[in-house]
Amino acid sequence: MLVTTQDEFADYTIVETLSLVKGNTIRARHVGKDIMAGLRNLVGGEITEYTKMLAEAREQSIDRMIKNAEEVGADGIVCLRFTTSAVIAGFGRITCLWNSSKIEKKEIDTIYVYLIKCVLNHRLSLILL
Repeated sequence: MLVTTQDEFADYTIVETLSLVKGNTIRARHVGKDIMAGLRNLVGGEITEYTKMLAEAREQSIDRMIKNAEEVGADGIVCLRFTTSAVIAGFGRITCLWNSSKIEKKEIDTIYVYLIKCVLNHRLSLILL
């Protein structure tokens, strides 16, 4: 499954847009992590406990969206977007949204192949001289 935040793939053509696919997860904070985060708040620095929790939630959301895209028969996913929000105090939500698509590999136009061969042959002739 190919996934991009862009509107299209450089080497592929979107031949059909299937549907919006999504993945959600809600994570609760842990009392032990809150204590460590409070201590870090006193001295400053990154709160690695929350960073790790957010990264795990993001990965789980992506996995769920890819599963949803495979269920609708998609080959690729374009326009990936993440949103985060607090549901209630102590709980956070991550949502991923994107469009699922059928894609095909782009073919190089034969004129470009001919031009590339001419350029390569010309360079080879210059090297031999």
